[in-house]
Amino acid sequence: MCNIGKIDKVIRLIIALALFAAAALTPYWWLAIIGLVAAGTALIGFCPLYKIIGLDTGCKPEGE
Repeated sequence: MCNIGKIDKVIRLIIALALFAAAALTPYWWLAIIGLVAAGTALIGFCPLYKIIGLDTGCKPEGE
């Protein structure tokens, strides 16, 4: 099951890196948790929120 396309994955990973940096440079450690969620959804290619709202940004098998 996959509902996150390539561009969406790249954007999520960039956001995750920014959140990790912000968490390391500020006292707001909880930003790292949000970064982990963003990185995790990018790496597995599935976003539960997208499933709930019916959004799909790509990631179709090559045969379709």
